[in-house]
Amino acid sequence: MGVPGKSCGPCTMCCKVLVIDHFKKDAGILCTHCIVKGGCSIYEKRPQICQDFECDWMMERSIPQTLRPDKVGTLLMEDEDSGEYHAVVDPSTPFAWRHPLMFKFLVAKAKEGTTVVAKAGLKAWRIYPSGEWAPWS
Repeated sequence: MGVPGKSCGPCTMCCKVLVIDHFKKDAGILCTHCIVKGGCSIYEKRPQICQDFECDWMMERSIPQTLRPDKVGTLLMEDEDSGEYHAVVDPSTPFAWRHPLMFKFLVAKAKEGTTVVAKAGLKAWRIYPSGEWAPWS
């Protein structure tokens, strides 16, 4: 359950930017079950991967309304496997994470000691506490 006062609303970024193997869906392709600005047409029967997904914007009280994924073109999430903090964008807009409000947030996250990585499909960039960024592999 998300933070009170926050809801997905018209945001469907996760339905577009994430890879969903269950549907053989690549990053940047809108899920066939997505109702644009309206949610999921199979919400009650969506696969476990979709049920388990937690967008950090929804789950973290400290992330302001101005950083809702559809407003800044960037989906925020923690990668439990790597311990990295990911800013995931649509491959068709690979530098959406450079939106001034988002970039400031990502640099602040890096200053906390977190490894911050922006991802656009197969491309990735590391964001450093200094505000510098570079390709990441």
